[in-house]
Amino acid sequence: MLRIAQEALTFDDVLLVPAHSQVLPHTADLRTQLTEKIALNVPMVSASMDTVTEARLAITLAQEGGIGFIHKNMTIDEQARHVSQVKKYESGIVADPVTVNPDDSIAQTIELAKDLGFSGFPVVDSDNNLAGIITGRDLRFETDLSKPVSALMTPKDKLVTVKEGASREDILNLMHVHRIEKILVTDDSFKLKGLITVKDYKKAEKKPNACKDEFGRLRVGAAVGVGAGTDERIAALVDAGVDVLLIDTSHGHSQGVLDRVKATREAFPDLQIVAGNVATGEGAKALADAGANAVKVGIGPGSICTTRIVTGVGVPQLTAISNAVEALKGTGIPVIADGGIRFSGDIAKALVAGANCVMVGSMLAGTEESPGEVELYQGRYYKSYRGMGSLGAMAQKEGSSDRYFQKTDGEADKLVPEGIEGRVAYKGPVANIVHQQMGGLRSCMGLTGCATIEELNTKAMFNRVTSAGMGESHVHDVTITKEAPNYRLG
Repeated sequence: MLRIAQEALTFDDVLLVPAHSQVLPHTADLRTQLTEKIALNVPMVSASMDTVTEARLAITLAQEGGIGFIHKNMTIDEQARHVSQVKKYESGIVADPVTVNPDDSIAQTIELAKDLGFSGFPVVDSDNNLAGIITGRDLRFETDLSKPVSALMTPKDKLVTVKEGASREDILNLMHVHRIEKILVTDDSFKLKGLITVKDYKKAEKKPNACKDEFGRLRVGAAVGVGAGTDERIAALVDAGVDVLLIDTSHGHSQGVLDRVKATREAFPDLQIVAGNVATGEGAKALADAGANAVKVGIGPGSICTTRIVTGVGVPQLTAISNAVEALKGTGIPVIADGGIRFSGDIAKALVAGANCVMVGSMLAGTEESPGEVELYQGRYYKSYRGMGSLGAMAQKEGSSDRYFQKTDGEADKLVPEGIEGRVAYKGPVANIVHQQMGGLRSCMGLTGCATIEELNTKAMFNRVTSAGMGESHVHDVTITKEAPNYRLG
């Protein structure tokens, strides 16, 4: 007799039941938890894939209220640099600004500006006493690069500064009166305590929904594996200011992964850790018990993943989510649904199954901000997209073979891929994708009478549907002449 564990369902096997509602879509609250301590303003995070998430996309997604996970198919220094880039992109107050010494040369300062991508630096002595500030305007036309910074800087007696705790209105007023873009924060002894820039205020005004930490910096995550060099990678990412670490493997219910989660928790007690992937309640509970602050669910549902076909192993995604949620009930540990999301309705179904947020890859792979070049093929624009289990992703020097517990020893032909390499249509800016997907989710919340994600997790009901029912749900008996931005087949 076959040992059948359960009947398992995925997104196209069900539809949500409409209900009496007093919720208007624009009033729906999309806030949710990524981990026990990190909140999101939209329930969407980007996959840690080398054709999806690097600093540029992570910045944009965080500005929209989500969070991006920087992939690990790069050197430790490169990954840490991507994390730093996100953390330094926007700040309320830069609590630990990059500084220069009065005796540093102009050449050194220009080189530092090139490396960091900005050109204004507070000038401090060895005791952190504020001596002045030097900006791009001071450096722009200087020809003698051997001069010391002190020769060109604005000295401290001409500086406009504020004390810690100054109000936003006072700071903006000072910037306006003195026609300046940067203000230094000092204590009563005139020691440097921070830097405030008008650019950061403007960014905050334009993107009020951004996902930020307590210092006003954009949040970012980063992925690590369980192979050699992981300790050094984690330490570098923590030093770079990563908000949440993703211990990312194809089989999270593996002893090596559980040991890695435990070791990381012991080494960094306050670090927020997401671990995965699993597809059973037992796997989710094991990761939580090992110290994970959130569990990522999904074995094989992704569009570029062949794990279920190559190995014969997997659980259809809705049932996998439900299994994990049931096992973690009462623990307060969130579930992230990773993979299989094609439409905004799938996001809604994942949340109704109990997930707190969804991780998307293919949905963001063809965007302007994703890594890679735009390619023209037969009159249409595309970007490359590949699974982290594909030969290309696993075979490179800093590859993802350890995610699938495979050792290459430099021989790519010995790899057994669990993913493919392909391309997806160019989709434009990430902000447009987030707007359409969250708009669909808001409409779902209006139709089901759920005002919050928490209500969506617990109140809304499913109907099981036949393939004929799902066929009826899609566009039929008509030729599409103009594509909708939130409905693409293939």
